Amino acid sequence: MNPSTDYCVVQTTTNSAVHAKELASMLVKSRLAACVQLLPITSHYIWKNETCCDDEVLLQIKTRSALFTRVCELIVANHSYETPEIIQLPITDGHAGYLEWIDEATQEG
Repeated sequence: MNPSTDYCVVQTTTNSAVHAKELASMLVKSRLAACVQLLPITSHYIWKNETCCDDEVLLQIKTRSALFTRVCELIVANHSYETPEIIQLPITDGHAGYLEWIDEATQEG
């Protein structure tokens, strides 16, 4: 497999640690993610022409690029935000053993 096209980190945020854990659990249990890391952050942004600053939880979702559409669909279907952040960041290289683990963990079985 070519790391530059086969693996990615999908990133999203939510305003609740409980909701973040629920999303993470759904993604891992459905084998759409090998790992989901949850990080507390503070976001400064413009929304509907207003400047906002909120505490959020960042989800870093380790997966295969081929699963991005399904990951996106799961997030949209279960997210509380009107327009959630869902972006795909390609993994351009990585430790072979780690990338193999992503493959194994995201295979439906």
